[in-house]
This record gives sequence, C-alpha cells and structure tokens, in this order.
Amino acid sequence: MPEMKPQVYLDDRPAEYFDQFHESARKGAGWTYTLARIVVTVPTILLYRVTAQGRKNVPRGAAVLAPNHFSQADHFFVGVYLWRKVRFMAKSQLFGPPVLTYILKVGGVFPVRRGHRDEKAFETAYELIDQGELLLVYAEGGRSRSKRLGTAKPGIGRIALETGVPIIPTAIHGSAGVRGWKRLRFPRVTVAYGEPLTFPVERDPSRERQQEAADQIFARVRELYEGLATRSEERSGHRSPDHAQG
Repeated sequence: MPEMKPQVYLDDRPAEYFDQFHESARKGAGWTYTLARIVVTVPTILLYRVTAQGRKNVPRGAAVLAPNHFSQADHFFVGVYLWRKVRFMAKSQLFGPPVLTYILKVGGVFPVRRGHRDEKAFETAYELIDQGELLLVYAEGGRSRSKRLGTAKPGIGRIALETGVPIIPTAIHGSAGVRGWKRLRFPRVTVAYGEPLTFPVERDPSRERQQEAADQIFARVRELYEGLATRSEERSGHRSPDHAQG
C-alpha cells in the first residue's frame, strides 16, 4: 500500500502571508476553477464511476456542504455533478508550490491556517455566505487516514450557529481507496447530499455548543455514509473496506 505523507498540523508562516488568498477568494472563483472542472470531470466520472444522490437538497442560495474526507480527490467528487461553483476552505499547507498556489488563488479557494485560531478563515467564509455562495467545509477538519469516519471538529458547528446558513450533510463513499490508482485500481465512488440542517443563530456560541452542532451534523453524515456502505456491500457481496465502525 502506498505510504501517505505525515500530516503537518502547524503552519508557522505569518498570518499576513495568507491575506492575499482571502482577498482573492472574496472576489470570486476565476478561470482556473472552470479549467479544472473541464479537465477533471470526464476522467473522474469514467474512472471512478461517480454517482450522486440527493442533488435536489443543494439549494440555489448560500449553503455549506459538510462532507467526510478520505482523499484529496474528494473536492472533485463532491463538485463534479453540481453546476454551481463550490468554494473550498482548504488547509494552509496547500498554499506554497507556485503552480498549485496560483490555481487555488485564482480558483477562489481560501486557507485555514493550521495550528492556529484562524479568525480570518471564518471571516472569509461568512463574507462568501453573505454573497450567496456554496461553500465546502470538511466536517472532520481534515482527512481521515484510518479509512474510517473520524469525528467532527467544532468549526462546522460554529459556522452553522453563527450564520444560520443551511448545512448540507454530505457523504462520500469509496474515496478511501483512491490511492489505489497507482496499481490501476479505481474504486466506485458515490456521493450523497442529505437534507439541509439549519440552526437558530447564536451570537458567540461556546465551544461546547459549537461541538454539539458539529456532532449533530456529522451524525447525519455518518447515517448517509453507512447507508451507502450497506448498499455497496449488497452489490459486491462483501464488506466495504472503508465502512465506518461507529
């Protein structure tokens, strides 16, 4: 099995370095987003036989997709069947390599500075919500490296409580096996968009309240995911390798 690079949980670059990306993201998603969609759509659908369920649950106005996260390809899986542009909150370590950084910056992706209390990331998220955009914020705060569902981080709960924006619990099944492409193995991937969850707006919710809301959102993600895993097992006749364990 290919080894995954170790996670880096602290970005020690100054906060000011990332201001340029927040400023750019607030202006919209540019041509690199459209180019990336054109380039990856057909290979993504053909190689991974991606299917999507519940697209009607994604509204036209402001909303936040809250998926589980196994693979760097999850961004493409979630957005491939949505005609709207999806605005991504991404870990700050992605911003650095010149070509990738340019693609992300012009494409409207904004960073969350890992290892720090990054208020700028929330400010940008709220500005985009005010603009009526569709955001993607991974409920677990990062990739699960165990091929099992992890636990929700309070960030998604904070966004839900402080804005009242509809949160779309989203399950991605099959992407835990994406790294098998090096052995020419391409797992079938299914994305399920759940019914929107909304919360009464709370000003300055405590971290405990943020976590409660995040857990409620992720409980729905888990329910969706386990439904997809069960159907996958029924089709294949054996247990899915990335089926969650509680």
